[in-house]
Amino acid sequence: MTLTDKRAVVFGGTSGIGAATVTALEEAGATVIAASRSSSMHPVDLLDREALTRFFVQNGPFDVLVNSAVPSGRVQGPFPELDLDGFQATFNKFWGYLHSVRLGLQHLTEQASIVLVSGFPARKCRPGASAISTVGNTVEGFVRAIAPEIAPRRINAVSPGLIDTPLFPQEGEERKEFLQRAVHTHAIPRPGQADEVASAILFLIQNEFTTGTVVDVDGGALLP
Repeated sequence: MTLTDKRAVVFGGTSGIGAATVTALEEAGATVIAASRSSSMHPVDLLDREALTRFFVQNGPFDVLVNSAVPSGRVQGPFPELDLDGFQATFNKFWGYLHSVRLGLQHLTEQASIVLVSGFPARKCRPGASAISTVGNTVEGFVRAIAPEIAPRRINAVSPGLIDTPLFPQEGEERKEFLQRAVHTHAIPRPGQADEVASAILFLIQNEFTTGTVVDVDGGALLP
């Protein structure tokens, strides 16, 4: 599938995996809108359904929809002590994904491709990550559930491992040591890069025989 003359929207497209995906799509020939809460040109709050509907009306139609947005609400810690409001807020990621797909459907072309971003904790949860894991499971289940209903449009997910993005606030040597500790047991013992995830997203967009699947880009994090 060539992306020349295709129009794409990337939610969460101003940093990290989203920004790398914007670059990959543009290099493949697509015209791309990078939307996010922090975007100066296309500010979008995925939890504001009216604003999101206006965005699609004003900017659609699209051949590609990618959502890699990470909401501010997320919580970690032992489940028995976990703040329930924080756990609920972690699901803002899923609600944003659901809104973008449901409200975007009528503004997607018939052969459009949708890609959502999950994460390896969905299937390998470390202690303290139950909220993030549950949301990831929900995203991946959502992809499998709706794929038959929205065909011939396609929907898939990419599940990254630990990726070196601005999501991690540490800096300098502290950041390097934190990331290295987190991946030292993986088959590929280094953090991934945003463009490595973007290349998997591009594969799912261009492969017209793939839908309802999850592609892992995790350096072997799921291996025993």
